[in-house]
Amino acid sequence: MKKLLQKRVLVPLLALTIFFSGTAFKSDFFEIAKQIEIFTTLFKELNMNYVDDTNPGDLMDTAIKSMLADLDPYTNYYNEQDVESARINNAGDYTGIGANVLTLKDRLVIVEPYKDYAADKAGLKAGDEIIKVDNIVVEDFKDDAGNLLQGGAGTSVHVTYIRQGKTQNATIQREAVDIHAVPHYSMVNENTGYIVLRKFNAKTSSETKSALQDLKNQGAKKLILDLRGNPGGLLREAVNVTNIFVPKNQLVVTTKSKVKKYNKTYYTKNDPMDTEIPLVVLIDGASASASEIVSGALQDLDRAVIIGARSFGKGLVQRPKKLTYGTQMKITISRYYTPSGRCIQALDYWNRDENGKATRTKQENYNAFKTKKGRTVYDGGGVQPDLEMEATKLSSMTKAIIDENLIFKYGTEFYYNNTVTDLGGFKFTESNFKDFKKFLKANNFSFETKTEKAFANALSVAKEEELNEEIDSDYSNLMSSLNTYKDKAIDDNKTQLMSLLSDEIVKRYFYREGLYTYYINNNIEINKGVEILKNPSNYLGYLD
Repeated sequence: MKKLLQKRVLVPLLALTIFFSGTAFKSDFFEIAKQIEIFTTLFKELNMNYVDDTNPGDLMDTAIKSMLADLDPYTNYYNEQDVESARINNAGDYTGIGANVLTLKDRLVIVEPYKDYAADKAGLKAGDEIIKVDNIVVEDFKDDAGNLLQGGAGTSVHVTYIRQGKTQNATIQREAVDIHAVPHYSMVNENTGYIVLRKFNAKTSSETKSALQDLKNQGAKKLILDLRGNPGGLLREAVNVTNIFVPKNQLVVTTKSKVKKYNKTYYTKNDPMDTEIPLVVLIDGASASASEIVSGALQDLDRAVIIGARSFGKGLVQRPKKLTYGTQMKITISRYYTPSGRCIQALDYWNRDENGKATRTKQENYNAFKTKKGRTVYDGGGVQPDLEMEATKLSSMTKAIIDENLIFKYGTEFYYNNTVTDLGGFKFTESNFKDFKKFLKANNFSFETKTEKAFANALSVAKEEELNEEIDSDYSNLMSSLNTYKDKAIDDNKTQLMSLLSDEIVKRYFYREGLYTYYINNNIEINKGVEILKNPSNYLGYLD
């Protein structure tokens, strides 16, 4: 019996020793061994004795995902296909159809075809809904249907798609797609350059340097760096981009973890390109991770004026860990801190509310830090711009419209009902906005406010207590007032909505390249950046 007990404990302990070699588990070791042994026996008994046949792979996949969901959204398990997708995202090139594709349960939606790439050459447009790939019906495909579109360069894929209610077919010749970290750069005026930085992959710093050098050759003496919508990527590339504008051996970011070997400081290693050029950085609520490292460091070092809206607030660092059979796990290993010492993580996944949702740090609990020149900056919720613009910060109403994909859908409808040939002459008019409001009603757009939810809950309680007859009239009046408010809220957000609609429509006719050209003369944030850079004392006023 003693030998049997030793054997039962030895197997999981040996597995743990191999699996966790080199990490610091200490007193948790035996508890982990115990839980793994419990799970192993449970998994075995379940698969052997359950009344129906089980799929061990599916059960394990569910178990892993459920376990990780209890942590944070960035700690994830990747199967072999996911590992390849992650490699593509970081490398900056892949082989496929050359389009941004949204994967839904029953269809693949073309969000954006890349100009002159395979999907574009085959005639696919934004809004096309692919329902069949070769002989595979998307609705019947259990895994990520987006992978069906990938394949070797030169191979073909036949797709069946719906456009404006009509079913059509196309054959797409796959090809290598080069995803540029810097999709656009140009001169805004005779002395101000503009660089769009879309993601942080292996090519980011080299492309940014090349763009800056070209702009300087064209006469750029001031610069606007656009990080809006940039979700981040490689930490080392964030350091390298910061290094373009700050001296060698400058602290950019620190990572802190419970595991000592993950506690690291990242300094700039190279000679900078330009430490003097006046610099404006644009950020918004979708600027995350590596984008926040760059904007946060440049703000802490008083090297750039940050304008736009508060960034996403992702101050967590992940690292991939190889598992067996070609799979991987991306695990949150540490938090990162800007040079002033602030962590800008917005959500607390370890102290959730009564509904199991991550809590957000309240403004009154933010901690103050000092920049290099002594300006006060705060932690607790993303990078706060030096100049916050209302047009950049998405309102609750605008978010609800975006979440229901209605700006994208209206862009599709507009494209097939209007002809636009002159980018410079395009303008989204008041008449177009009225049409958009009709479109919202036709698509049953309903925005439920927190107040509305609270009133609905109160009415439900009143019904239980048989008080509803007493308050029905008042409740109806309140709902009527709320509906009036919601109608007014759409008009109150007209400037923001018209800007988003203009962007979506311009992309339909002139691709993303045309959108950036359109930005130069029409984008509110860029125009504000130009205004700040025109006046040296105004620019320096933000940094002192």
